[in-house]
Formats: sequence, structure tokens, C-alpha cells
Amino acid sequence: MTSAATEQLAALIREAGSVVALTGAGISVPSGIPDFRSPRTGLWANVDPMEVAHIDVFRRDPERFWRFYGERFQSLEDKRPNGAHRALAELERAGLLDAVITQNIDRLHAAAGTRQLVEVHGTIAHSSCPRCRARFELAEVRAAQRTARDAIPRCRCGAPLKPDVVLFGEYLPEAALERAQELCAGADLLLCIGSSLEVYPVAQLPGVTLGRGGALAIITQGPTPLDRRATVRLRGDVVAELSALVDALGLSVALPPAL
Repeated sequence: MTSAATEQLAALIREAGSVVALTGAGISVPSGIPDFRSPRTGLWANVDPMEVAHIDVFRRDPERFWRFYGERFQSLEDKRPNGAHRALAELERAGLLDAVITQNIDRLHAAAGTRQLVEVHGTIAHSSCPRCRARFELAEVRAAQRTARDAIPRCRCGAPLKPDVVLFGEYLPEAALERAQELCAGADLLLCIGSSLEVYPVAQLPGVTLGRGGALAIITQGPTPLDRRATVRLRGDVVAELSALVDALGLSVALPPAL
């Protein structure tokens, strides 16, 4: 049975001229990807990110950097989109969702079929050469790392490759952030899904929507600083909540293409 809050959210989506989704790590947890904050299981639970995932570490000690990132890539390679990713892709296909803005680098939104995707923290789908700007797909990078004695995947020019993700110590890509702000400014409804809404500058995006008279719907299990300002607040499992929303809208979720 669909909850009253889910039915309310479905009505808001039908009435809105523009709906945008903002997603965080929580949407990928059902796919087997740990979030950042959970004790013992979070990505940074047993390691200092400043010692392995900072841009200065990449520049100073690429072997140390890539030994950490290689393990991270390996842990993400076999992950698949879950029902929450597929639900958002279905909303887009139905013309009910304009775009997804994500903080995640795991490429699962794209794998689920989302077309209008703004990856504000980048993606593991490819890496680039800081020297000559050549770009290499994930499979090439993983193959190069497996055969390198020092575990560093290198460009044909010899320089260590850098994953196309935002590392600690780096700014978010200007074009992606500007696009995200533009989408949120034009949104009648912003769906905040699986995000703590505490990591800046992305955490300022809901305020952009609110400032332009739009509404927020927050779908995440943990508390957020904006809970009291949300028109709809759903606290269940993201897959269950978004699956119920798709049902309330009379849609069905298709299986995603293979990665």
C-alpha cells in the first residue's frame, strides 16, 4: 500500500514544470558500495583520505595514490545499478525528471540509463593524462595498472594517469557546478536522495531551489539540516521508497543495460 507521503510526492511531480534529482552516497549503498561516514564500513573508516586521496599525494607519490585507488576501482567494477537508480532513469524516460545531479563517482546512474547526468565529483569511468590530456577508459586503466610493476597506470607519453574524479584539495569542475546550479534554480521540485546534504558546495544547491520558490523532497534514512524545510520527507530504504513512487506514478522500471 502506497503511503500518503508517497502519494503527495507523486502529485508534486505531476504538477511540477521541472523536477531535478540530487543524489549522494546513500543511493548506491544497496548496490554494495559503502558510504563515506558509517563507522567500520564507510570508505574512510580505516584510512586517512588526506594520506591517500589528496591531489598532493597523487603528484608527490603516485604509487601510493594508485595502490589505494586501484583497490577502490576494483571494488566498484562489478557493482550494478539498483532499483533506486533505475527508478530515476524511468522518471526521466517518462518525461517527469529533467536531470540527475550526483555526488557519486560510481557511474551507476549512467549504467541505469540516465541521460541528463551532472557528475559534480567526476567519474571513475575514465582517467586522463595531466601532461597531454589524453583520456583512457576504465578497462584500459585497470589493464595498465595490472601490468605495471609499480601499479601506476601511465599514458603513452609516460606520465601517471589521474582518475577523472575530484580529489581532496581540488575544486569541483566549474562547468558541472554551474550546470547543477542552473538546474536547481529552475527546478519547481528538487528530489534530494541518499545525501546528508552536509558536503559543500553541493549542499548549497537545495538552498538555490528554495530561494527561487521551489520545493524540496528529501528521501534518505539519516537526518539532514534541511528536514524541516522539506515539503515531503521519506525516511525508508531508497530502493523501496523510489519503487513505491514509480508505482504511484503508474510507471514500471526497466532493467538497465550491462556495464
